[in-house]
Amino acid sequence: MEQKQFKAESKRLLDLMIHSIYTHKEIFLRELISNASDAIDKLYFRSLTDDSVNMTKSDFAIEIIPDKENRTLTIKDNGIGMTKEELEEHLGTIANSGSLQFKSENQMEDDHQIIGQFGVGFYSAFMVASRVTVKSKAFGAEKAYIWQSEGTDGYTIDECDKDTVGTEITLELLPDEEDKEEGAEKYSDYLDQYRIQSLVKRYSDYIRFPIRMEMTKSRKKEDSDEYEEYTELVTLNSMTPLWKKNKNELTDDDYNNFYKDKFNDYSNPLHHALVHNEGTVTYDALLYIPERAPFNYYSKEYEKGLQLYANGVLIMERCEDLLPDYFSFVKGLVDSEDVSLNISREMLQHDAQMRLIAKSVERTIKNELSRMMKNEREQYEKFYQAFGLQLKYGVYSDYGMHKDMLQDLLLFTSSKDQKLTSLAEYVDRMPEDQTCIYYACGESIARIEALPQTELVKDKGYEILYFTDSVDEFAIRMLMKYKDKEFKSVSANDLNLESEEEKKELEQKETESKDMLETMQKALDGKVAKVKLSGRLKSHPVCLSNEGDLSMEMAKTLNAMPGVDKPVQAQTVLELNPEHPIYQKLKTLDDETLGKYSQLLYNQALLIEGMPIADPVAFSNLICELMEA
Repeated sequence: MEQKQFKAESKRLLDLMIHSIYTHKEIFLRELISNASDAIDKLYFRSLTDDSVNMTKSDFAIEIIPDKENRTLTIKDNGIGMTKEELEEHLGTIANSGSLQFKSENQMEDDHQIIGQFGVGFYSAFMVASRVTVKSKAFGAEKAYIWQSEGTDGYTIDECDKDTVGTEITLELLPDEEDKEEGAEKYSDYLDQYRIQSLVKRYSDYIRFPIRMEMTKSRKKEDSDEYEEYTELVTLNSMTPLWKKNKNELTDDDYNNFYKDKFNDYSNPLHHALVHNEGTVTYDALLYIPERAPFNYYSKEYEKGLQLYANGVLIMERCEDLLPDYFSFVKGLVDSEDVSLNISREMLQHDAQMRLIAKSVERTIKNELSRMMKNEREQYEKFYQAFGLQLKYGVYSDYGMHKDMLQDLLLFTSSKDQKLTSLAEYVDRMPEDQTCIYYACGESIARIEALPQTELVKDKGYEILYFTDSVDEFAIRMLMKYKDKEFKSVSANDLNLESEEEKKELEQKETESKDMLETMQKALDGKVAKVKLSGRLKSHPVCLSNEGDLSMEMAKTLNAMPGVDKPVQAQTVLELNPEHPIYQKLKTLDDETLGKYSQLLYNQALLIEGMPIADPVAFSNLICELMEA
C-alpha cells in the first residue's frame, strides 16, 4: 500500500494546528460529530430533489461506538460519504473544507446548514489518537475506500468492504499518561459512556440529527432483589435549540427553566430577549438579565461573557468579546452561521464578523433596557439596584467613550419625591428659568437632605439629584451636559442663584466684614482657599463649598483608593450665613477668640459634610474652652 504525503503542509503545520487552535482535547468529539452532521446534511439536501436517495429526514443518524477492550472510539454516519478522490482532496490537504465548497456550489437555504466550513476539525482527532481510520462509501458509488494515517508521516488510501453509504471514523486512542505530572491525560476516559454523553450534551446537544450510543444500564430482575445489566440505544442530544424555536411556541417557563438550568441560577431572570438578526451579520441570541448580582460580581474573580455557538455547536463557553464591561451582567448565548466552528480565542480578536455581532448585541441590550425602563419600570428599578453601579462605571471608564450609549439608562434619587428618576425625566420637569441640573453628594439620602447647601436650591423650586455612590460625581463630570443642560453641584462656589439686589446687599456686607473674614482665613492656615459670606444659607450658620474641578466627595473617594501616597485635597471655601446670630457674635470677638471660633466653625462644616476631623481631641477641647468662657 503506497504511503502518501499530505499535499501542502509540513509536520510543523499539523503540530501547530493540533496544539494551538484547540484549547481542550475533548473538542475532537465535537469536531467529528459536526463533520458527520455535515455529511448527513449534504445527503438530506440531495434527497429533496433526488428520489433515488430513498431516505427521509428521520432515517438519518450519527452513532458513537466506544470499545474499551480495543481502546477504539468510532463515529459513524449515514451521510453522503466520500469517493477516493474526495478522501484524497478533503483529508489529504489540511485546512481544505469540502463543506464550504459544497455550500458555495449549492445555494443552500437556512434549513440546510453546513457547520464545518474551516476545514481543520477532522485533524483534531490526532490530539487523542495514535491512528485514525476512515472508511467511506459515497452515495451512488460502487466501491468503498479506507483512509488511514498516524499523523504527520502521511496517509494511505485503499479499497475496502462497506455495504452502506456513509462514513465511519475509528480512533485508536493514545495510551494514558502517567499521573506524575499535573494535567496528565487519561485518553481512556473518552471510552466511558457517561463522559461521552456529557461531551455530546455540552458541545453537540443541538446537532439537528440524532446522536445515538448503546448504553449499559441496570434494572431489577423480575420477582427478585437482584439487578441485571442490559443495553439500550440512547439518543444523546436534544436536537432543537430553544432559540431556534418560534417565539409563539415558547412560554416564560420555557425561558426561565432554560436559564436556571444553563446558567446555574436558582432564581428566575428579571428579563429575557430572544433575538433573530439578519443582514450584514446573521445570528440568533438569547439574552438574560439576572435578578441579582452574583456574590463576586464586583470583583476580579467574576468572568463575563456569552456562550458562543456556530450553528448550534458550542465553540466557546464564555466569549468575553461579545459583551462590553458595562453590560457584563448579561448572561446568555449567541449562535451564528457566520462564525467559524474552529475559531480560537486568539482569532476572535481579529474576526470582523465577531466585532459586528458584538456591536449588534450591544445595541440590542441597550434597546431592551430602554424598553424595560419605559414599560416595566418596577422591574427596571430592581435591575438598577443590582447593576446600576456597573452602568455608572461604564459612563466614567475609557474617558467617557460610552456615555452616549449609557446616559439614558441612568437613574438617581430625586429630592422631588425621593424616588428614582432618569435624566430625561428630570429635564422634562425643569422650570423654564432653571438652567442647570443640580445634584448633591453624600453617604446617604438622609445626610444629603440635611446639607445646608440644598436650602437655596430647594427654595427656588429646583429639583436636586442625590448622589450616594462614590462613582456618581465622576460619571456626571464625564457627561458634562445632558440635553444642553450643565450639571451643577449644590456645593459649587458659583451657584449664582441670588437676585441682583441680593448680590449687591451681600457684596456690601462682605466689604464691611473684610477684616474679620481675612482674620478667619489666616486662622484656618490654608485649610480653605477663602472665607466669605454666603447667599445660599437660610437656617444654617456655616457650610463648605467647592472651588475648582475637584470636589470634597471626589477627593474623599480618591484618597480612599489603595496605594495613594500623597492625598489629594479639594479647594474649599468656608461660607458664613450673614443672617444667622452666629455671624453677629463673630463681629464682636477679638482676633484670638475669632481664630478659635473659625476652627470650631470649620470643623462643624466638615462634620456636616460627613468629612473626618483631623484632630477630634483638639476639637473637643476647643468646644469646652469656648463653653467655659
